[in-house]
Amino acid sequence: MKLVEPLVSWQPEIAAIRRDIHAHPELAYEEFRTADVVAAQLESWGIPVHRGLGVTGVVGTIEGTAGPGGAIGLRADMDALPMQETNAFEHASKHPGKMHACGHDGHVAMLLAAARYLSQHRDFPGTVYLIFQPAEEGFSGAKRMIDDGLFDLFPADAVFGMHNWPGLPEGSFGITPGPIMGGSNNFEIVLNGKGAHAAMPNLGHDPIMAAVHLVQSLQTTITRNLDPLEPAVLSVTQIHSGTADNVIPDSAEIRGTVRTLSEEALDLIEGRMTDIVEHTARAFNCTSKFVFARKYPPTVLAG
Repeated sequence: MKLVEPLVSWQPEIAAIRRDIHAHPELAYEEFRTADVVAAQLESWGIPVHRGLGVTGVVGTIEGTAGPGGAIGLRADMDALPMQETNAFEHASKHPGKMHACGHDGHVAMLLAAARYLSQHRDFPGTVYLIFQPAEEGFSGAKRMIDDGLFDLFPADAVFGMHNWPGLPEGSFGITPGPIMGGSNNFEIVLNGKGAHAAMPNLGHDPIMAAVHLVQSLQTTITRNLDPLEPAVLSVTQIHSGTADNVIPDSAEIRGTVRTLSEEALDLIEGRMTDIVEHTARAFNCTSKFVFARKYPPTVLAG
């Protein structure tokens, strides 16, 4: 792939920025240092900077010199994940329990490289807005920026973003008309039973047994209710219950995620989960609380 020559020559500098951000990961709405790094770089290239949208968001503006035109936004996310990094390279996370495991450090670096190039090659009509967004990892940072007036201050006709995807051939982009990324949704289930001594389970109502059956039953929503040609994932990622080896606890908590490529599939899954949770809990003499949070809709590209 033929790369733009200035970008090739800047590669060591951009890589150093990425590694610095990787070494200092910050969680949602805590990206103050990252925002400082971004703002300092943009200002060093003569790009006006606006800060504070969505708490830590940064927006730069580049005006073209080829006359009037439309306006586009280029967007990157900045937050890390609450994970422990086990890599041993020099730029591994310096903050326990925080890691750039989803590549947002790379997204910031890519957009900074584009910003530097566009700041030096302004022979285009219109305006480019550089949008550095906080809190992508489940905390609605884009919505927060919009609610804070992003498009009132920076009225873009369209916004473009991309996500790294290890495994794609170098120099390739993954794109297709229609659904391309699944919508992200979370669920929480609390089963309330009756605690008892583990040697006398007949005196209690065991929420752990209910949870075991429930986790397996939830999968029938995908395998027995959904069209086999409809992509969807239901993953239980957490089960929490109990504090002692010889005590049946009073309650159990189950958490997880549901991903679909259509709202219709999501409606079906949420409805079936509601029924399964209620009836499974009842079968084990437990009560239940089910919360289904629709976080982000599917990403659908127009044809």
